[in-house]
Amino acid sequence: MFFSGDSSTRKRVDLGGRSSKERDRNNLLEQTRLERNRRMWLRQQNSAALRIQKCFRGRKVVRTEQSKLREKFLSIYGKNCQNLDRNAYAPGSDFLRQFLYFFNAENIDDFLILVQICRMLQRFVQDSGDVVRLFAGVDYSSTCALVNYRVKQFVYTCICAVHQNRNKLKDQLLLTPKDFNASAIPLLEILVLLIDPKLPWSCKTVVSLSQNNAFGLLREIILTGKDNAENCIYSEKGSSLECVLTVVMCHIGQKPCICSHTDPLYSFSSQILTIPFLWHVFPNLKQVFAKQGLSQHYVHQMATWVPNLISSLPKDISDEFPTYACLLGNILETGGFALSRPDCSFDMAIDLAAVITFLLESHPSLTRSDGSSIAEDEMTGEDEVMEVALDRKLNQQICNAIDTRFLLQLTNILFGDFSSANSSDHEPDDKEVAAVGAVCGFLYVIFNTLPLEKIMTVLAYRTELVPILWNFMKRCHENEKWSSLSERLSYLSGDAPGWLLPLAVFCPVYKHMLMIVDNEEYYEQEKPLSLKDIRSLIILLRQALWQLMWVNHTTSANSVKSVPVSPAIKKQSEAIQQRVSIVVSELLSQLQDWNNRRQFTSPTDFHADGVNDFFISQAVMENTQANEILKQAAFLIPFTSRVKILTSQLAAARQRHGSQAVYTRNRFRIRRNHILEDAYNQMSQLSEDDLRGLIRVAFVNELGVEEAGIDGGGIFKDFMENITRAAFDVQYGLFKETADYLLYPNPGSGMIHEQHLQFFHFLGTLLAKAMFEGILVDLPFATFFLSKLKQKHNYLNDLPSLDPELYRHLIFLKHYERDISELELYFVIVNNEYGEQTEEELLPGGKNLRVTNENVITFIHLVANHRLNFQIRQQSSHFLRGFQQLIQKDWIDMFNEHELQLLISGSLDSLDVDDLRQHTNYAGGYHSDHHVIEMFWEVLKGFSLENKKKFLKFVTGCSRGPLLGFQYLEPLFCIQRAGSNDPDEALDRLPTSATCMNLLKLPPYKSKEQLETKLLYAINADAGFDLS
Repeated sequence: MFFSGDSSTRKRVDLGGRSSKERDRNNLLEQTRLERNRRMWLRQQNSAALRIQKCFRGRKVVRTEQSKLREKFLSIYGKNCQNLDRNAYAPGSDFLRQFLYFFNAENIDDFLILVQICRMLQRFVQDSGDVVRLFAGVDYSSTCALVNYRVKQFVYTCICAVHQNRNKLKDQLLLTPKDFNASAIPLLEILVLLIDPKLPWSCKTVVSLSQNNAFGLLREIILTGKDNAENCIYSEKGSSLECVLTVVMCHIGQKPCICSHTDPLYSFSSQILTIPFLWHVFPNLKQVFAKQGLSQHYVHQMATWVPNLISSLPKDISDEFPTYACLLGNILETGGFALSRPDCSFDMAIDLAAVITFLLESHPSLTRSDGSSIAEDEMTGEDEVMEVALDRKLNQQICNAIDTRFLLQLTNILFGDFSSANSSDHEPDDKEVAAVGAVCGFLYVIFNTLPLEKIMTVLAYRTELVPILWNFMKRCHENEKWSSLSERLSYLSGDAPGWLLPLAVFCPVYKHMLMIVDNEEYYEQEKPLSLKDIRSLIILLRQALWQLMWVNHTTSANSVKSVPVSPAIKKQSEAIQQRVSIVVSELLSQLQDWNNRRQFTSPTDFHADGVNDFFISQAVMENTQANEILKQAAFLIPFTSRVKILTSQLAAARQRHGSQAVYTRNRFRIRRNHILEDAYNQMSQLSEDDLRGLIRVAFVNELGVEEAGIDGGGIFKDFMENITRAAFDVQYGLFKETADYLLYPNPGSGMIHEQHLQFFHFLGTLLAKAMFEGILVDLPFATFFLSKLKQKHNYLNDLPSLDPELYRHLIFLKHYERDISELELYFVIVNNEYGEQTEEELLPGGKNLRVTNENVITFIHLVANHRLNFQIRQQSSHFLRGFQQLIQKDWIDMFNEHELQLLISGSLDSLDVDDLRQHTNYAGGYHSDHHVIEMFWEVLKGFSLENKKKFLKFVTGCSRGPLLGFQYLEPLFCIQRAGSNDPDEALDRLPTSATCMNLLKLPPYKSKEQLETKLLYAINADAGFDLS
């Protein structure tokens, strides 16, 4: 058959295989490339061989020529240069050119020739007295280029010679010019001679030395010789090497000076000032450097290198001697002297603060005085930093240099032109911003490096730091324009708020000041800040704290990813924000304490504006930012919101233990006339779980018969109110009263009760049980005792509530202007408890230590500490242990002492009859408009405060209402009709109650007088629960 399809679609088959043309083309290209590379490699190999041969031949020729020239030189001038005359140094002579050409520092003969040349040169200069004429002849200007070149080469050769032979000469490097026979001395003395700043070539010579790393050679020479420094005898003139450093350092006085254009890595500052204990090796050099012109020049030079200063420093000598720390120690040691000079300038102080701040920041493990590191989280990866301990002497050099005198001088110079009384509204100028930034950056790093106790008192009382910083912040805040100070700390980002750094310094210093200032100074004299300013300060601190702790966190969580930064920088930036949030919250808490003592601003000024229902819902959840705010800065949250949080926490805790109530219920039989003993004996046997569970009480009257009534909670509330009243009664001897009738532990309780500490433990548990069950008790505690529940320390300002007379005497001593030693006071205090006097020393050896004007402040605070803290330490400690059996510390930390008292006892505001009426239920035929109910509310409203409290106890078992109002009374108050409709029968009945249900059983009295009479009789009958 014939094929009838389309022939164009037939598949073509090549029987010849792959095209050889394509294969040959690729092979040819590859072979060509390989051949080209081989020829290139051969050319490079031949070229390198030619260069090596050329260099070798050149070196060989040079060595040959050097040998010939050396022989010729020796034949002309003699082996010891005995044929040398003064004309040999002239411009037309080939003497120096020939010598510098063949000189080899490793050749001992050449070295000895150089030593002899230097000796001869010094002799010629001594004879003529003119070194310029010796080198330049009559006209220096016409030969200056040649002369300058020869001098630079000759000076550098001398340094290289000493450096090359430094190990052989190490015993001679610190000798004085008197030891001229030593080989190293002539070379060093010639350096002193030729680099004299008075000579015309001085500056160019020093620049040439710097460019050729001569300072690096000098550094190695000094490090070699400094080990023998202790064996050297110093003269007033100093060693020859010290003189070399002096002239090199002092050349900057020549104008114009071109040294500022040198590479920082090879400069005098980086190579010489980084030698450990430089001033100990060269004490005279320290005095020269501290002069205003020199120290200012080099410090300013280093300030211009920030933030690249560390990269400009040579390698560390060892782990114990990091270069930056050696530089820091040397700068600090001379910085104090420079600051003490009357002509020390503002710019010098700015530069000094910048350099010291940067070097302190470079410490790999900055540590605060409390022992915790700034960034407590461990670094990982390439940012991991190994903590290396500095050499003990180096660390001591740094710490000793930053003393109180140094801080005082630096701060006063920077703030000298700014008055704290400046009340102008204009924005701070550039100079003021620079001063504030320098001081704050420096002090912030110092706070994280040195013990705070060493410096806080000086900053608080011997400088104007607090008022000046506040004046600066106030104007910035009022003008709503903060100058950026981010350049003052290397790890502060450019968008860091302008108030961050000032607050980091202001808050701890002002907080320290507030611990020492007395009430008269704060409230009456308004020192150091006026009450008006303090109100403004509170608002500023509150806004800053809220932004740091809430706004920044919520914003960063919702924002897009910003510009990436180094993990180490990020950690440090977060660390300063965390540190500022802590010091701001501490200061605000302290200001709130002052406001509680005597109110000068509204309590709402401490509340943040952004607290809403979402925030409260977050605050009760662990590991949330709102919960962190609740723990660190609870005052930002309104008191009522915190009470609601506490109420929910207590309710949750009661519910957790309520499931076991059926099995763990404890029933107490309490005799009313032995209530304290019975309660102590029975409650002391309970475990913590039992204490958290339900406790039911049956009262026994004087006849030994249990009172009527089943305890559904009301009898227990009555028991708690009675037991607390009996246990905390001052007649029992465990507690005493202040002049304001406030309770605090009796320091002499041990003289009355042998087991007084066990009783304090029991009383702590008792108070905790009342709070745990939400029962208010009428116990007005002294503030200084409530602070013990928060584990806080009391200070002088708390003393008036305990002993106002002692406080007045101490304040009298504080402001006593005459010689206090004439009063014959010693560091002892006399205790008088129940007629028995004992004497205690406030300090070891206090009986022999007289109070003087210098130590009177210490004496005052030791006395206050003894009365407020030391005397009641055991009682408070045992009370706290019992209290914490039921009440967690973080529950209490949400409240200050004033608020804690409200949690314990409530306030008179809780006895609001109108509030009670709005939250009352009715039963048995009564309703809100019933005429009996109308009469009842009119009668209750007319009661005295004492009768209102009795009524409240009659119907609820507690004389105080719920802290947040009667809407939180559980169950709500209810009035139920009692008895029949017969009016005559109602006349004979008294109102009764069921406290467990907050129920009042009220008969239908005919008149208001009748209702009032019966109700007063019932609430004052004191019949226990027999009326129920």
